[in-house]
Amino acid sequence: MQTHNYSGTTGLRMAGINYKKTDATVRGQYAVSAEQYASLLAKAPAAGISELFVLSTCNRTEIYGIVEDVSQLTSLLCSETAGNLDTFSKLSYTKKGHAAVEHLFQVAAGLDSQILGDYEIVGQIKQAVKFSKERGFIGSFLDRLVNCVLQSSKGIKNQTALSGGTVSVSFAAVQYIKQRVSQFADKKILLLGTGKIGRSTCKNLVDYLGTSRITLINRTAEKADKLAMELGLHSAPIEQLSAEIEQSDIILVATNAAQPSVLTTHLENKGRKLIIDLSIPYNVDPAAKELPNIELVNVDELSRLKDDTIKKRAAEVPKAKAIIAEHMQEFTDWNEHRKCVPVLIAVKSKLQEIHAGEMNGFHSLLPVRYSVTESNDRIQKVINMMALKMRRHNSRGCQYIEAINDFMNMGAN
Repeated sequence: MQTHNYSGTTGLRMAGINYKKTDATVRGQYAVSAEQYASLLAKAPAAGISELFVLSTCNRTEIYGIVEDVSQLTSLLCSETAGNLDTFSKLSYTKKGHAAVEHLFQVAAGLDSQILGDYEIVGQIKQAVKFSKERGFIGSFLDRLVNCVLQSSKGIKNQTALSGGTVSVSFAAVQYIKQRVSQFADKKILLLGTGKIGRSTCKNLVDYLGTSRITLINRTAEKADKLAMELGLHSAPIEQLSAEIEQSDIILVATNAAQPSVLTTHLENKGRKLIIDLSIPYNVDPAAKELPNIELVNVDELSRLKDDTIKKRAAEVPKAKAIIAEHMQEFTDWNEHRKCVPVLIAVKSKLQEIHAGEMNGFHSLLPVRYSVTESNDRIQKVINMMALKMRRHNSRGCQYIEAINDFMNMGAN
């Protein structure tokens, strides 16, 4: 990777849009598929960016990177999205340095989710960072930051009830069905899409509706077949989509297609149906809402559902923020300590020169002559002592001469 004169927290920038200022239609224009993500990373070096990752979910699209100016990130992101840069700039939020670090901690904790405490975001962060890391765009700073963020999120999950109860977009869909559909156990359900959201939705349907009258369809048929076999359900090939839609009472769509997968032509004169679109961008033609006997609900409408679980989660927010503060301090300490590394390396190199006799006149100053192995051990001991002092006193250069003196005086007494 190329080096910069800006690094670490100082050089961290992020930009994004989320549910707070945009609806799913707008967010869909900035959703990033795997193909777009790969293309975006391929363009990054030419844009002067060597470290970044993109988080794209139903709630948000955010790009994080080590750059001099956040416009480098926004321009890169929008070069691959359907939405343009001008609109993104008007609707987006940007953060830098400490604020960007804190924002990522809060996102991973579920504090910034459309449904408070939604823990699905953790898996999405892991996947986004893994994708970028495999292609060489995660350096030591971002790697350590994400690890601390995930540890913080894990601590919040284990030590608070912020994610307690069962509330997520996929579960909200099940709640909606239970509240709006009478005798739902007798209804025939079609689930289109068996990715992460689809799989979670499917399990919630089985667990909380107590029904197995569910048919799964996925563009990659093997995924639908495997999940159906695992849960004792049915599966069908994508070629039978129209027929399965016609036979179903409830249709849940969790696909990630650029264009709608369920069209008005699939639904016209096909009877009464409840359709829940969990996709970003929408994968059900919005015009279907105007058809008689069709009730169409999208992900934003589902996320407005509130219940006692959300109130209980809100009470846990102060505890979660306290845990975040602890992990942020740990990360800040690490970042400060790593600034000492160049000085430590320079001192170690100079001590090795002294031992090798490469600095004229120093042989006569050394009280004891050591073997290479003994000298290396003593050099490392001095460096460890120096690092400890630098951490304690938050200083770097003032320890330089002292370290050399410590080395030269070893064994004199």
